[in-house]
Amino acid sequence: MAEDLEIIQGTKQQNYEAIIPQILALIDGEPDLVANLANIGAALKEQFGWLWVGFYLVKKDELVLGPFQGPVACTRIKKGRGVCGSSWQQAQTLVVPDVTKFAGHIACSSLSISEIVVPIIRNKEVLGVLDVDSEIEGLFDETDKKYLEQIVAAIVL
Repeated sequence: MAEDLEIIQGTKQQNYEAIIPQILALIDGEPDLVANLANIGAALKEQFGWLWVGFYLVKKDELVLGPFQGPVACTRIKKGRGVCGSSWQQAQTLVVPDVTKFAGHIACSSLSISEIVVPIIRNKEVLGVLDVDSEIEGLFDETDKKYLEQIVAAIVL
């Protein structure tokens, strides 16, 4: 596939339904995890314009920063710390409308107001997380959860 994306401006659902097949085509047949994570992050950032989109991968006893798009980020996160570490610990997607109200939030960027973190789970083990931040309060919802979980399910680790 050519590395050009067709970016549409429709409803949130239409935007996901347009970008997901393009993401799947980008990663289809590419065995390199870093390349795939980089392209997924770039495609999502380009389609939605979020503040930060990226991945953290479990390495030993912490999440370590992987490919991302956006401002510089926290490099390492312990299990149970912040939204990412909590998503890892709970093995579930966390949607946080206002990060200032999330106990133990790690402020990598003072611009971040809302966040969604989707764990990458294989054989009941969390291997990493997709983390998305926005400067808009309450931006993420069940629609984001549904479609981002579909994208994460396509990642081959």
